[in-house]
Amino acid sequence: MTGRLAAAAAVGVVVVAAAWHSWAGVVIVTGLLVAAVLFDLGSVARASDLTVSRDPLTVVRLGRTAEVELTVVNTGRRTARGYLWDDWPGSARAGHREHRLDSGPDTRVRLRTTVTPTYRGDRVAGPVTLRLLGPLGLAGRQSRRTVPARVRALPPFRSERLMRSKVKRLQHLEGRNIATMRGQGSEFDSFREYVAGDDVRAIDWRATARATDVLVRTWRPERNRNMLMLLDTGRISAGRVGDGTRLDAGIEAALLLGGLAAAGGDSVDLLAYDREVRAEVRGVGGNRLQLKLMHALASVTPALVDTDSAGLVRAALQRARRRSLVVWFTTLDGAAVEENLLPVLPVLAQRHRVLIVSVTDPEIADAASRRDTLDDLYSAAAAESVLAERALVQESLRRRGIAVVAASPERLPEALADEYLELKQSGTM
Repeated sequence: MTGRLAAAAAVGVVVVAAAWHSWAGVVIVTGLLVAAVLFDLGSVARASDLTVSRDPLTVVRLGRTAEVELTVVNTGRRTARGYLWDDWPGSARAGHREHRLDSGPDTRVRLRTTVTPTYRGDRVAGPVTLRLLGPLGLAGRQSRRTVPARVRALPPFRSERLMRSKVKRLQHLEGRNIATMRGQGSEFDSFREYVAGDDVRAIDWRATARATDVLVRTWRPERNRNMLMLLDTGRISAGRVGDGTRLDAGIEAALLLGGLAAAGGDSVDLLAYDREVRAEVRGVGGNRLQLKLMHALASVTPALVDTDSAGLVRAALQRARRRSLVVWFTTLDGAAVEENLLPVLPVLAQRHRVLIVSVTDPEIADAASRRDTLDDLYSAAAAESVLAERALVQESLRRRGIAVVAASPERLPEALADEYLELKQSGTM
């Protein structure tokens, strides 16, 4: 029953009360309403004649809006009039979910619902509700239809704006631009004439003997190297840093590093792990890598368990058979490093080049700089203690030959990309 039927019944009551105040009037008016309702129910289109479909997967970056299209095909002989509700979970922030339906026989109607997910991962659509009304709009039939569909919210990847400049710098290192870097890298590129200031160790005496000028060798960064990114998804990755978690900051930096490494001709693998594998990307390169990483990491969330560092190292060694650059996204908290990293790092560093990546909390640095009140002084002392402990941990790791990149969430992707470029330039990757 609809509100229009309630309005018609109210009008009937007024008519009976004002002009036809008798049992006969009540019976006649009621009979007219019942007849109208039966006419509507007999004339309404059948729900079985409507075929409803949705796009099975809609992909959107976190923070952006996408449209999910519903297609309604009327295969019956009656016009389908009424309403359609498109059901989505609250975290999808669906808009324009209610649609007016007016579909004639053998027609196709396309309806669009907007979604703006509030966090990464998949949202599974709920049922589609159809309320079909008769020609008078007094009554109809309602049914629900299960129409499978998902919306996948990919990581926002705000640092994508840095990709072009970093790739250009990488191309410059590899000699694709006008200039060629001298005496750097580890892969032979070409000969050129000696100029004042060149390292005499770069002189190729055999080539010089065959030529009229003194020739030196030029080098470029090696290509087709291996890189394995390890993403710690354990309890420590759930800590809030800035506007997101440590895991969110790590994913943002991993996306930029993966895209840059793929542009540099390196093969890139990724492993998200706590006590088991949460996500893995292997054997994908080129332009497809970044999108593959985004889809793989879209549904990865922190697990509230302590990471099995030994198991993570075993998984890494199984996947990286030849010498690789292992980029480990974790924390530099003193206790976590002492208990989890230091016992297993020597095994990993013996076979691979290891780079530890950690996101720092900008609020700690701010607290260390504020000293206006007595409370600020206590907070600054605690913050200074944390910063000093972190500096000692970084120095301890560097003495073991392990590089460290630590920066705030906004700075981490660029700092990691710069470190990768430095490793390529120096030929120590």
